[in-house]
Amino acid sequence: MTEVLLILVNKPFRIQKADPVMANSADRAEVIALQALGWLVAHEDLLPVFLGSTGTSESDLRDRAMEPEFLGSVLDFLMMDDAWVVASCDANGIAYEEPMAARVKLPGGDRVHWT
Repeated sequence: MTEVLLILVNKPFRIQKADPVMANSADRAEVIALQALGWLVAHEDLLPVFLGSTGTSESDLRDRAMEPEFLGSVLDFLMMDDAWVVASCDANGIAYEEPMAARVKLPGGDRVHWT
């Protein structure tokens, strides 16, 4: 596995890029969500929307970035707009369906939403 350093709000996180063997695992889901969070933090116009809609503070980003429940909320937010999914996936070099597949592997992702 290749280790990647991700800096979120001035706090470094070490994550590992998954190999194809763990493509459907919870670990891979967390990596995809962390990549999405990194993309989100890099977009200064979108980050306040995420913070406001989730009630998250910048310190929460630092403190909770490794929590699977929080990472699920990141993917929930990202998937609210197809353009965000496309841009995040393009930036992170992943397939467009991976955020949804990752969300299912994180806590709360097994619940079906009919809205």
